[in-house]
Amino acid sequence: MSNQIYALMSSVMGDVGAVRKNEKNAAQGFNFRGIDSVVNAVSPALRKHGVIVFPSLVSCEQTTVEVGARNTKMGHCRVVVTYTFAAPDGSTVAATVAAESMDSGDKATAKAMSVAFRTALLQTLCLPTDEVDPDHDVFERSAPATAVRRTVTADTAVKPAQATGTSGLTKTQQVWVLKQVANRGESDAMSVLSRIIGRPIAAFEGLNVTEARVVLAALSEPVPE
Repeated sequence: MSNQIYALMSSVMGDVGAVRKNEKNAAQGFNFRGIDSVVNAVSPALRKHGVIVFPSLVSCEQTTVEVGARNTKMGHCRVVVTYTFAAPDGSTVAATVAAESMDSGDKATAKAMSVAFRTALLQTLCLPTDEVDPDHDVFERSAPATAVRRTVTADTAVKPAQATGTSGLTKTQQVWVLKQVANRGESDAMSVLSRIIGRPIAAFEGLNVTEARVVLAALSEPVPE
């Protein structure tokens, strides 16, 4: 049996190119590339080269979590999924990804599976975007004042005079926060911020300056391995 899948995957990557962040979040004003944008960009190339993709659920953990000071109950789903890319000659290559999501209704599992598939396509096919490189900004951590407190410097430093509207975060800081949330495999930034500050918020404007400091410090910590 040949290994046609590798050549075909390379051809798919060449046909797709970059998947830009053409979708806009109306509440927070940031651009993103959702599951529909990624699938719409990739599926024509997969069909053209005869590559099919099928999922295999490795694990699924469903729990109920309480978020914020009001203990709002939300469904929480963690999944591990293996996506197998198969060529006409039967050769395959597989990608295993993890994803999670929260939802107040019955969509937590569906959201987690969407995040998993988007992640598998983006990472397996190495699909770039046209956003600023994450290494464009440098963030340095100064010495901790206490065992649990961190001071964040550079562009993420909280300066109340630069606050946008009623939010404790500037526009630059908001973009940085969204990148850190995405790097942690999360899809709902407001749920992450709600967990950090201990109360539910629906938009960045819900953060005061003190809470903004807490958020920036928490997201500056490295992701546990």
